[in-house]
Amino acid sequence: MTGPLGVVVTIALFIIVLGSLVLIHEIGHFVTARLAGVRVLEFGIGFPPRAKVIRAKGETLYTLNWLPIGGFVKLEGEDGGDDADPRSFVRARLPVKLIILVSGVLMNLIVSLVIFTSIAWLATPFVGLKFFTVEPGSPAATADLRSGDAILAIDGNQYEFFGEGQVLSGLLDNAGETVTLTIEHPDGSTAQVPVTLRSQAEIDASRDEKGRPTKGPLGVNQDGGPFQTRFYGTYTRDLPTAIGVGASETVRWFGVILGGLGDLARQVITNPTAPPPVSGPIGIATQISDIFFGAGFIMTLYVAGILSANLALVNALPFPPLDGGRMAMILLKSLFGSRISVRAEQMTYVVGFVFLFGFLIWVSGFDIVRILSGGS
Repeated sequence: MTGPLGVVVTIALFIIVLGSLVLIHEIGHFVTARLAGVRVLEFGIGFPPRAKVIRAKGETLYTLNWLPIGGFVKLEGEDGGDDADPRSFVRARLPVKLIILVSGVLMNLIVSLVIFTSIAWLATPFVGLKFFTVEPGSPAATADLRSGDAILAIDGNQYEFFGEGQVLSGLLDNAGETVTLTIEHPDGSTAQVPVTLRSQAEIDASRDEKGRPTKGPLGVNQDGGPFQTRFYGTYTRDLPTAIGVGASETVRWFGVILGGLGDLARQVITNPTAPPPVSGPIGIATQISDIFFGAGFIMTLYVAGILSANLALVNALPFPPLDGGRMAMILLKSLFGSRISVRAEQMTYVVGFVFLFGFLIWVSGFDIVRILSGGS
């Protein structure tokens, strides 16, 4: 979707997806603080400036704010200063402080697990392969396959999203065999098309200078545009198996994100002018929109699970003013006591915030360039 309406929808999707994940993160802090007896001064939906006070009764002020991205929790004494109130954050025991701070991270991990598990349990999409180029004289051309067709199944075997095999690997596994492909045409009609695939010897005989095969078993390639994933239908599994899939996906994405952060750090040090391997708010917003309109609600929900895992890991980093940085500062103060002044602690948070804000601007600049150049 393009034009002004597309921009509005993109912004709305970004607010709904990322804003909800940030709000859930803050709810984790809010609930654990209340359970621990730490006074919560304000629970805000969105970020200031304040638009409306929703509820002012009791000790907590519930507010609605103008910047609709997530929310925040303000605790008594959270700025690190001395506070006579026995229910202030600064007066809480060390384990209590750490639990309150880590609860947001845990909430995001739980959300990732719940999302991945729910998709695996109730609505795992099947995955097909859409192609746009057919090689002349290839098995695909002989079978009269055309640009825009999509392969949904091979000999009746469908490929679900969390499964090990995919269409390309299925074609390679059947090299040299005659198979029946379930083909979806651009007009939405389907057909059962028999085709004899190239043999492994034919595939191995054609390689480029780097030794990579230049021909596949079917004879469709990406010259006219990259392969596209075609999501269709749904597959269900029992809940215990789905929980295992959800846990595996959560751990897998945690590792992928951690590796991506390592790549980012290396690139910033070695080549800071190159486009970073991450997206900022603008890039994330456009990607969410592209996935929503191109792949549908289920895959958008899957991306929300990835973003939730990302929020968990990023917030756990020992960098102020992130939760991990605040936990690190609390541990340092427990070791060195008054030798770390309140002013020094507050300045650390300010410097960290300025750095993070500058980083977001830097990444967003590359997002804009990527979008203007036709990328996503």
